[in-house]
Amino acid sequence: MGTEGLADAELAVVLAAGNQDALLELYDRYAGLSYAVAMRVLGDPGRAEDAVQEAFLKIWTNAASFDSKKGSLRTWLITAVRNRSIDFLRGRGAHEREELELQPDLAESHRSDPWREVSLSLERAAVREAVGSLPAEQRQAVQLAYFGGYSQAEIADMTKVPLSTVKGRMRLALEKLSSYLQGRGLMDV
Repeated sequence: MGTEGLADAELAVVLAAGNQDALLELYDRYAGLSYAVAMRVLGDPGRAEDAVQEAFLKIWTNAASFDSKKGSLRTWLITAVRNRSIDFLRGRGAHEREELELQPDLAESHRSDPWREVSLSLERAAVREAVGSLPAEQRQAVQLAYFGGYSQAEIADMTKVPLSTVKGRMRLALEKLSSYLQGRGLMDV
């Protein structure tokens, strides 16, 4: 399903259905803004990239919980990026907070749970391992997009390959990452 022309509200519905093209479209629309927000908060490119990556991953895994009555998709994403960045500033694991649920009582209930912190640390390690297991071209595309903050068009220019090739690599990489994480029980089907 083509997602390029969809409004954010429609994109959220497609994203909640697990459509990876919707995640790519969301990234293309808001990666630059997300990175700018993270950089404003953190002032460190590496940590900003991590905050953006974790926010997009959290959006992907919690897309079904998005409620358009509470705000726009753009606001939800930027809030997630900002909160992840603040978590990094405070020196806490970025996955410690549950702001994406937009329910403060849930965030409070997870704050001091050491088992949750251990679990989230293992999840982060699994994501790193999953990215590391990708073929070189797919890994490069994912790293440039999620860690480097580049759009797919910019990646195509940088790597001197057609945009369709970059999109294909990203789609295949996300499918493999999804399968890898689902196989380890870290992502719902």
